[in-house]
Amino acid sequence: MQQMSLIEGIDPAEAKPGAATQPLASRMRPRDLSEFVGQEHLVGEGSILRQMIERDQIPSMILWGPPGVGKTTLANVIANATKAEFVNFSAVTSGIKEIKEIMAHAEKGRQLGVRTVLFIDEIHRFNKAQQDAFLPYVEQGSIILIGATTENPSFEVNSALLSRCKVFVLNGLTEDDLVRLLRRALTSERGLGHLGVTCTDEIMRKIAIFANGDARSALGTLETAVANCDVGADGHPELTVKTLAKVVSRKALIYDKHGEEHYNIISALHKSMRNSDPDAAVYWLARMLEGGEDPLYIARRCIRFASEDVGLADPNALLLADAVWNACHNLGVPECNVHLTEIVVYLALAPKSNAMEQTYLRAAADAQDRMAEPVPLNIRNAPTRLMRELNYGKGYTYAHDTDEKIARMSCLPESLNGRRYYTPSGLGREANLKARLQAVRDWREGRTDVPPFSSPAYGK
Repeated sequence: MQQMSLIEGIDPAEAKPGAATQPLASRMRPRDLSEFVGQEHLVGEGSILRQMIERDQIPSMILWGPPGVGKTTLANVIANATKAEFVNFSAVTSGIKEIKEIMAHAEKGRQLGVRTVLFIDEIHRFNKAQQDAFLPYVEQGSIILIGATTENPSFEVNSALLSRCKVFVLNGLTEDDLVRLLRRALTSERGLGHLGVTCTDEIMRKIAIFANGDARSALGTLETAVANCDVGADGHPELTVKTLAKVVSRKALIYDKHGEEHYNIISALHKSMRNSDPDAAVYWLARMLEGGEDPLYIARRCIRFASEDVGLADPNALLLADAVWNACHNLGVPECNVHLTEIVVYLALAPKSNAMEQTYLRAAADAQDRMAEPVPLNIRNAPTRLMRELNYGKGYTYAHDTDEKIARMSCLPESLNGRRYYTPSGLGREANLKARLQAVRDWREGRTDVPPFSSPAYGK
């Protein structure tokens, strides 16, 4: 197996894992699957990807996951296992010229019967033209492409290229996974084993929680903490909670206000409120606010939710949501956090009805799919004599002039008579509206002579 790095000019085989100048995370990078931690669904015993690696029969693939979960490490494991020429390529430092050079090299190799595995870190940083440059070489088998990305490949990788790659999703590492990595770093000679650091499981778990699934962050925190350790009675560094507190200011939350996680978490907030789960809703609210989200964005989403998911089942929801938006606008963070909590809990516990959204969608479908129906003559204004001569307003009944305060005339175009757009849910206050609407329809359609405003429903 020959491993190359044409862009960076470094042969990874010449790297010294124990070099003091390398960060701990780099020194502890797993060299084969036996050292790989986490991602059992991908590289556990019997998994498809593990078998592909062990048989050296890997396809073109995209490794998608958050930072520090093993994407580049997995590529390095493949590099150490494959008999193909492995090319490490960075999307940050390379352009079309470098791509063409490597593709020409790979094509020559193919003609000589040599496979080329091309690893592209941060493939999402390539633009469409750069990604297109790889496509013919992937199609004809000149290269086996391995791309790593923290962004959703559905949006960041060209569909033509994506369709020719298998997507493997890597998850954030668990607390136990990170503790295993930390323990190994403290005992391995490649790591900090030569220092004899004293560190309790409790402290390692604190580091793991802080790292939030990111191995690089966990090992970086450990390295910094050890560098600031006091020497214990045995003459070796002793990592204490006090020392750790000096280097850990706050948990590093994974939250990109402009990326996929932004939409994932606002979706989680909406669905938790919709499912009447205030505990989950407040948790996702906190994830957004602690991650730096604009509180006005959350308040706007709550205003929408108040009508889309609560509606007339509790009309006060919209009033309160609007008041919270104003509070957020006037106060800002952190003062407005409690106001957002108030509306999120209120919306979660409010009776639910999506009748407003469904009502509009049904009407919008008719407005879009049917001919533009003319307004019925009876409900047109007739400010001129000509309009009156053309029967504008003819047959109109002014509801206030009737004893019943309602007329039996139709206000829909003739082709839509009898159309039903609003269907009350029957929950919360909408139960009253449902009874009122039924009374109106029964009277208007002649099923009863009792005026709807005399119905008991209107007394509720």
